[in-house]
Amino acid sequence: MSALVARELKVAGAFEFTPRVFPDRRGLFVDTFQLPGFIEAVGHPFHMAQASQSRSRRGVVRGVHFTATPPGMAKYVHCTRGRALDLVVDLRVGSPTFGQWDTVELDQEHYRATYLPVGVGHAFVALEDDTTMVYLMSGDYVPRDEHAVSPLDPDLALPLDLDGEPVLSDRDRGAPALMEALRLGILPDYQASLVIEECVGR
Repeated sequence: MSALVARELKVAGAFEFTPRVFPDRRGLFVDTFQLPGFIEAVGHPFHMAQASQSRSRRGVVRGVHFTATPPGMAKYVHCTRGRALDLVVDLRVGSPTFGQWDTVELDQEHYRATYLPVGVGHAFVALEDDTTMVYLMSGDYVPRDEHAVSPLDPDLALPLDLDGEPVLSDRDRGAPALMEALRLGILPDYQASLVIEECVGR
């Protein structure tokens, strides 16, 4: 039996994973990713091509980011320091959950992770200073393939409630709203995303 507890999110094909944490007088030990538990929940392996991390001060919002499909990219994200509200946003045109989102609180106590299948957008709000996020990605980062939808889009109505103004990059602040991205034809196609998703573990 896997030590990872999986929960399917409101976005089709996306999951939350909660590992078992082993604390002792020295600190703690945790497996932040376990392949058997991942396969049991998702139905296929995860091939990691790249691992990256970001560090953000409180109030920073990163996203909503997604990869052109093709080539497409799946992500497995967890927090190693601080605390973040992780946002999983379905940007796949034709998906039964298109335009819907779900949230998972990621922190350095529970070490929960989110899995975002191919075509699904990712964002997060840093709830503490020095929040460090780690991303396992199924493909290489290629700047020309990376796109964004505005996290401030009122139609998406993402829960970005903060004491002050959210801190965004110029790119994210200028990103199109969801319906504008749809009109521009840059959003991933659901069926194409499913085909690429089947190849994630190969």
